[in-house]
Amino acid sequence: MTLGRGGMASVVLNVGGARYSLSRELLKDFPLSRVSRLHGCRSERDVLEVCDDYDRERNEYFFDRHSEAFGFILLYVRGHGKLRFAPRMCELSFYNEMVYWGLEGAHLEYCCQRRLDDRMSDTYTFYSADELGAPGREEARAARGSEPAAAKKRWLERMRRTFEEPTSSLAAQILATVSVVFVIVSMVVLCASTLPDWRAAAVDNHSLEEQSRIIEAICIGWFTAECIVRFIVSKNKCEFVKRPLNIIDLLAITPYYISVLMTVFTGENSQLQRAGVTLRVLRMMRIFWLIKLARHFIGLQTLGLTLKRCYREMVMLLVFICVAMAIFSALSQLLEHGLDLETSNKDYASIPAACWWVIISMTTVGYGDMYPITVPGRILGGVCVVSGIVLLALPITFIYHSFVQCYHELKFRSARYSRSLSTEFLN
Repeated sequence: MTLGRGGMASVVLNVGGARYSLSRELLKDFPLSRVSRLHGCRSERDVLEVCDDYDRERNEYFFDRHSEAFGFILLYVRGHGKLRFAPRMCELSFYNEMVYWGLEGAHLEYCCQRRLDDRMSDTYTFYSADELGAPGREEARAARGSEPAAAKKRWLERMRRTFEEPTSSLAAQILATVSVVFVIVSMVVLCASTLPDWRAAAVDNHSLEEQSRIIEAICIGWFTAECIVRFIVSKNKCEFVKRPLNIIDLLAITPYYISVLMTVFTGENSQLQRAGVTLRVLRMMRIFWLIKLARHFIGLQTLGLTLKRCYREMVMLLVFICVAMAIFSALSQLLEHGLDLETSNKDYASIPAACWWVIISMTTVGYGDMYPITVPGRILGGVCVVSGIVLLALPITFIYHSFVQCYHELKFRSARYSRSLSTEFLN
């Protein structure tokens, strides 16, 4: 940290008039991301991107935020209790403060999460991190910079939103529509290529195979160009590579180029059968292109964000299932096969085989390929089904509330960009 006087070993945070003193070492690894970002600032301009004002002489950072809300948040991050809403303060306003400082709704106590979900369900409102950065301050910082640099920054930001936010402009919607069309066309060609009639026609008519490969190459070319442009206009290249959707794009594109290289070096009719199997696997991995639709549909984005935020609940659900599966599979194998070897049920010859029966019973699928024939085994089967229903239902409440919250967050962001699209269209 190069700002401030070198002899000062602490910094002062002034939040709405309330002053807090922190050491530089504590500032570096502070749990609130907006506060910890101050440690990486190398100029006064960088500091003003994080806070509202800065006093070099006193090494004091000013934040024009709610002081009482910050006090509650500070107590929480220091480990003095759980995070709850401040008294006499709107839930949405407090959540606004949380997002500003770098917290999420998952940090709230469960009862407060329910209050927030109910409030957001009524108002369809979400305060996103992009809105919290005071638009007027962005324009002021851009105006202080050189005009060519500011124009270039605005152009890059516009391009980034065009490729990342399908509802941000008319061009973004057209681009998203074209991308969806390419995904659908590629999936139709992939599905059709597995039909026996299609393969028979391709053997007799080589032009059909060539046309399908041309369509595949065009789709891959579009996806590759889209990915490269988004990488070029992204703000943080390292962060871009780490994003899940970008990793999925890379996984969807790479198999095509690998299969092309393998075809060039080994040939389609190569004696290396293993290479032929690899080619078929790589071509079938084009199914990952369907996940690219998550960029353009809120439903898929909500699913991904919910799974990301509820990974603890998902792990808990998996542990429940594994424990129950181990218990019921051992008991079913004993009752159906281990007690009477002469009239034993061959389907339950081992515990791993019984695990299959347990999982399809707990999930109430019941294929009917294996089932208990003894009375104790049938009683155990009934207990297994009821236990499965109860265990699967236990974490659903947590996942549901997270899903509602994620849906409203993404819906509000989409509505915000739609409003900017409407303004652009009217202008």
